[in-house]
Amino acid sequence: MDAQIDEADLRESDLLAFQIAIEKANPASVMCAYNKVNGDWACQNDVLLNKVLKRDWNYPGWVMSDWGAVHSTVKAVLAGLDQQSGQELDTQIFFGDDLKAAVARGEVSQARLDDMVRRILHGVITSGLMDNPTPLTVQPIDYAAHAKVAQAVAERGAVLLKNDENLLPLAKSARKIVLIGAHADVGVISGGGSSQVRSVGGAPVEIPLNGGEAASFVRITWHASSPLEAIKAAAPGAEVVYVDGKDPAAAAAAAKDADVAIVFAWHWQTEAQDAPSIVLPENQDALIEAVAAANKNSIVVLETGGPVTMPWLDRVGAVLQAWYPGQRGGQAIARLLFGEVNPSGRLAMTFPKTADQAPRASAPGFAEQAAIDDSRRAGQKAGPIKGFPVKYVEGAAVGYRWYAQEKRQPLYPFGYGLSYTTFGYQNLKVEDGEGLKVSFDVTNTGKVAGADTPQLYVTSGRRKPMVRLAGFQKVDLAPGQTKRLTLSVEPRILADYDPAKPGWTIAPGSYPLYVGHHAGDAVLGGKAQLKAWTRKP
Repeated sequence: MDAQIDEADLRESDLLAFQIAIEKANPASVMCAYNKVNGDWACQNDVLLNKVLKRDWNYPGWVMSDWGAVHSTVKAVLAGLDQQSGQELDTQIFFGDDLKAAVARGEVSQARLDDMVRRILHGVITSGLMDNPTPLTVQPIDYAAHAKVAQAVAERGAVLLKNDENLLPLAKSARKIVLIGAHADVGVISGGGSSQVRSVGGAPVEIPLNGGEAASFVRITWHASSPLEAIKAAAPGAEVVYVDGKDPAAAAAAAKDADVAIVFAWHWQTEAQDAPSIVLPENQDALIEAVAAANKNSIVVLETGGPVTMPWLDRVGAVLQAWYPGQRGGQAIARLLFGEVNPSGRLAMTFPKTADQAPRASAPGFAEQAAIDDSRRAGQKAGPIKGFPVKYVEGAAVGYRWYAQEKRQPLYPFGYGLSYTTFGYQNLKVEDGEGLKVSFDVTNTGKVAGADTPQLYVTSGRRKPMVRLAGFQKVDLAPGQTKRLTLSVEPRILADYDPAKPGWTIAPGSYPLYVGHHAGDAVLGGKAQLKAWTRKP
């Protein structure tokens, strides 16, 4: 894939996010990707690696390749790649004898070779690896402490999407609870890819792929953290039963006389290959429809890596987005459902009503790759896929910016998330001029403790005006408690990037802003009067 986007749009979107992250985190190394960007492979892209990363951002560490992402020796070295990292998946060893020969011929200078070594040593030393090398013997691991962290992350990150008539939290006095689907009797699903782990307790379910680019190193895997057992422990007086959900009619029959029916739905994703769609697989939509028709107190727990369509949404009482909740996901889900933890996650992406609401209704190149996979499964030689361009017509207006620009109302907006309590905002104060600070009061107006994440959005940009998330902060509040928050805005988020200067510019003038619970939710509104501002790349 060749991602095609003009420089200003790229600087104002993905590159700015990476730039700020590198400034804050000081990573020892940066990895270049598989795809092309504006005509050149990312790992031999002079613009990205030399001009942006090393020159404009003054990055001192080293650039390492992703596995299988190197395509040359001389061009890659001169474009800024410092280390071929995953040679076992590359077509050949480019940074071995070929690099030695290129130096001997003068195609790669000794100074550039020294720079590659210097950058690697800089990362190794500044990260502490030199002073604290990898132990040579097995070290003790505090698995219990790690599990607590995993559970806390799952609890803080889950997003309550719907809760009609306060169906949640569940009462522990419930007599019968039916759990349906997604192997909720034994565990929670894990996302796939090279970061996937098999946690303590093993994998109670592991399904091999029958083809595709990820089949050689990925399995569809569940963590051994049973929602069924966790819910039994949370409601010891209830009859808690599990139905696998393969037969929607049988699931509906089991749910009919229950106090509450909880459908666990999954949508698996991995690196190395795209999901076919954002529709729940294996007839799960029909399963949810059947259960919801049988029991008005139906709850859906989504174990997904991103948005899915929800044609049944109007017929269920509550929806909890649990993502891939990890090695203590079952316990985390139970605590969220019963109110031992108040949901406080917010969507870091927009959930469309339908796939065609997004800039692209499907992944470019997916059909071609699927045909190659089908041929390989049939024993035929096929592939690799031919390169193809993807033009980012949305420019810097990615995600929530796109929906605002196109005036499209999504299923759930960026930043959205409910709670078992309510929050109010008051007393907006805007400090502007040379920079921008916004202060306001946040009050827990409900009856239970909870956490809120107020968000500041500013409409800015003279080149292409668009709404931009300019700040946010998560705050824990007791019932009736008020805290005053101050959000200081990074000026580049509001600025235009001008490749001709080159650099960042904020034009003097008036900039509309609002504070809300999510994108598009203007609870408090105001304007900032900003002075002219410039900065180098």
